Amino acid sequence: MGEADSLPRMGERKTLADRANSLRKTFFTKNGLVGDYDYAFLFRPNLPFLKKSRRASPFFGLDDPMPLVLAMLLGFQHALAMLAGIMTPPIILSGQGGVNLPVAWQQYLVSTSLIVCGILSSIQITRFHVWKTPYYIGTGLISVVGTSFAIIPVATGAFTQMYANGKCQLAEDGSRLPCPDAYGALIGTCAVCALTEIGLSFLPTGVLRRIFPPIVTGPTVILIGVSLIESGFQNWAGGAGLCAARPDSGFFSVCPQEGAPHALPWGSAEYIGLGFLVFVTILLCERFGSPIMKSTSVILGLLTGCIVAAACGYFDDTGIKSAPVGSFIWVKTFNLSIYGPLVLPIMVVFIICACEAIGDITATCDVSRLDVEGRLFESRIQGGVLADGLNGCLAALMTITPMSTFAQNNGVIALTRFFLIVAGIFAKFSAALVAIPASVLGGMTTFLFCAVAVSGMAIVNRVPFNRRTRFILTASLALGYGATLVPTWFSYVFTYQGSNHALRGFYDALVLVCETGFAITAFVSMILNLTLPDEIEDIPAADPEEDVLEKHESEPASSPDDGEYAKGRMHVEPGKEIV
Repeated sequence: MGEADSLPRMGERKTLADRANSLRKTFFTKNGLVGDYDYAFLFRPNLPFLKKSRRASPFFGLDDPMPLVLAMLLGFQHALAMLAGIMTPPIILSGQGGVNLPVAWQQYLVSTSLIVCGILSSIQITRFHVWKTPYYIGTGLISVVGTSFAIIPVATGAFTQMYANGKCQLAEDGSRLPCPDAYGALIGTCAVCALTEIGLSFLPTGVLRRIFPPIVTGPTVILIGVSLIESGFQNWAGGAGLCAARPDSGFFSVCPQEGAPHALPWGSAEYIGLGFLVFVTILLCERFGSPIMKSTSVILGLLTGCIVAAACGYFDDTGIKSAPVGSFIWVKTFNLSIYGPLVLPIMVVFIICACEAIGDITATCDVSRLDVEGRLFESRIQGGVLADGLNGCLAALMTITPMSTFAQNNGVIALTRFFLIVAGIFAKFSAALVAIPASVLGGMTTFLFCAVAVSGMAIVNRVPFNRRTRFILTASLALGYGATLVPTWFSYVFTYQGSNHALRGFYDALVLVCETGFAITAFVSMILNLTLPDEIEDIPAADPEEDVLEKHESEPASSPDDGEYAKGRMHVEPGKEIV
């Protein structure tokens, strides 16, 4: 063997040796296992009589090594932080307010949501180069994806429409019968509409920001949160099903229904108290909790409510006992189809997901102390939006609604996805989540959904308030708030009842868009932003120093005693600033 042949193998042996040495240091040395991190900092409560540490916690960059124990601890912490957001959409969409699937199917969807989020986070975290192209898939940043809340108002509106037009059936008492085909139509339409976000990923970042600036995305996100708060508050009072109407008699005269443990009429003080307990626990964790308690305050509030509800007999453990030990993707499947009226609203959902991805990737780069401009940053944006679109399509094929990059986990470590997958595989855990009483869940989701609306306010806050932007916000939010507060306002515009299914589908699509507050807000704000010209007051004024200099050069010299100086004029020498 010649010397030239042996060099690559020596280099390979050196690389393998380095890797083996790195693994040895990680698993068999004190520095690799625990390091010198101040673990007490994570668990030190913020009590008035305790002395606060003045030492800042250490910063770990994108490629910096992290002690194994700390990585596992923070990974578990952030998995808990995003757990509430991942489990909420499948519970709402598969429950009484959605397609009313059997409990076993609801448990499957919660388990699968956790597993899919863990798997698809790997695509976003890893940075794949598309062969022979300048494009990438993924950001290469430490970020995770979760089930998007934006799909909930669209899906619930579409399900209501399906039950009204006969695609899904109602029981004699008016309750919804299980309709898995409606859920199949939802995820089938999502799989196709994900092409919208995939296509947007190939546009230049500047074009995306021009078409979807904060004046468009901000009010849209606000309306998403506002529309979700209604369902959260209904659950807080006992449930979002037929029992919310408080009938005098019948199966739904109590929530969730007759025969359920500790069933009470909707709005009973006991239900309000349970939800309030969850809400107050979240507030106390933020005020007095340690850093790890603050980041998991929503789950701690949910856990507190569950403990009290279990002690008072509100839990139905039948589903937990009957649930299998393990679960995975495709244990249960749905008939995929495309529901025409859903196409336009879901395209808006994926546009919102793209805008959220741009903002979240920018924030992740910022907290990771990476550049937020330049070619590398723009390629991360392109790769992140493309991965977000692909994840939306893959999630639908894995029986879960669209994914979005989670903002609350900026800087999260990669082990988070491991804990999510493990939690999803153990079906008993998902069964326990499904069994949570509605009032406990409502106290948590109300806080969570309002956080979405506040995120929209933060986006709007980046918009300069002038006559043009105030007009756009007023016009778009007027229709959006109206459609959210009066969701049936457009239901009686089209009265066609003929046999032309294509025409009826087109009318249903228009009705669904006009009755989905954030969708109509997005369309109106985008059109107005692209068509309304800038006002004169919106155009940046010229440098006042240059104006004064030009005026001084064109006028004769004056004495400081002239009356004009008493009115505020002053002589400015070149290079001096006006005070």
